[in-house]
Amino acid sequence: MEKTTNKPTFIPKMYCNLFGHDYQVSKKVTYHVKEYTCRHCKKELTTNSNGNLIELTPKFREINAILSRIHASRMQRLKKKPAVSSIY
Repeated sequence: MEKTTNKPTFIPKMYCNLFGHDYQVSKKVTYHVKEYTCRHCKKELTTNSNGNLIELTPKFREINAILSRIHASRMQRLKKKPAVSSIY
């Protein structure tokens, strides 16, 4: 039986403990909701309804997937709608 070590993940976590996380946008759900991933330790965060960063749980993954689908369909519908002007 082989013994596995967590040394590759220990160094990035130690780096984040010393210097803080380096978050990058990994997915844009809507204009205001985004998902973030730390470059070093791969910790995932998202924005909640108040705009604060929270950990990305399976519940929030599902919420973001639904939001993304609704946002995409709304953008498609707005592109098809002709621009009407009331300047006549």
